[in-house]
Amino acid sequence: MMFPDHSRPFNTTYKCYSVSMLPGNERQDVENGGKIIMPPSALDQLTRLNVVYPMLFKITNGSINRSTHAGVLEFVADEGKIYMPYWMMHNLALDQGDIVEIESVSIPVATYSKFQPQSVEFLDITNPKAVLENCLRNFACLTTGDLIAIKYNNTSYELSVLETKPGPAVTIIECDMNVEFAPPVGYTEPERREKEEEPMTIDPTELMPEPTGFVAFKGDGTRLDGKKKKDNGSNDAAPVQRQAYVRGIPDYDHPYGLLRFDRSVRKADQIESKLEDSKFQEFQGEGYSMKKNRK
Repeated sequence: MMFPDHSRPFNTTYKCYSVSMLPGNERQDVENGGKIIMPPSALDQLTRLNVVYPMLFKITNGSINRSTHAGVLEFVADEGKIYMPYWMMHNLALDQGDIVEIESVSIPVATYSKFQPQSVEFLDITNPKAVLENCLRNFACLTTGDLIAIKYNNTSYELSVLETKPGPAVTIIECDMNVEFAPPVGYTEPERREKEEEPMTIDPTELMPEPTGFVAFKGDGTRLDGKKKKDNGSNDAAPVQRQAYVRGIPDYDHPYGLLRFDRSVRKADQIESKLEDSKFQEFQGEGYSMKKNRK
């Protein structure tokens, strides 16, 4: 007769210590992550209880009713003790040797999380999402309200977990999670100053070319009696007449990102013929009589 395999929860209490109190060499891999170290007896008990993998735990400080979630890295701690990162002890307001309750839990896989850096220096990181993704590989869970610590370029950055979906506690093991960042604490938006329109130093009409061909009233005046004109003392040269400046009108309906190139080729002889036709030819008009012809 087959009996259903029901896993029973793991629930016990331990004295907690920071990773710096762990005997042996310094364990930066534990300090920079979100996993704890438990005693070997915990592994035996978890195996007998058929706890579902990955092993995830809810850690609670019963004196202030504050909890967080973590995974387990190794089972090498002394009996009756667990070791956890210092930032986790700080979140739970724990001191060295305080009693905590450890309970095995099953939480959903993360799909979304939002973080808020606790310092403006976090903006100096070129690609913060890539840095965070690399650092979260040492984590197993995220809990809304936690203040996690990540290390990058020998600098420690604290991030507040503002929101997690689909629940307040999620696992980030083998997940596809969307990440967003809130403005860092103390960050202020720069004031946008409207640029004052500077007057143009060059008149656009001065850049227009001089008219070619016939220009009315451009010549010098002469007297009918052959005498020279009187000099009034003004030696100022006549102003240069230029083509009228017409300001272009932008095409506001032009599609964004579309470039148009005029590939039509105009033959040189066609251009010259049009220029010859447009040249002024004197005395080419037709004469008219002011007297009406009598019939």
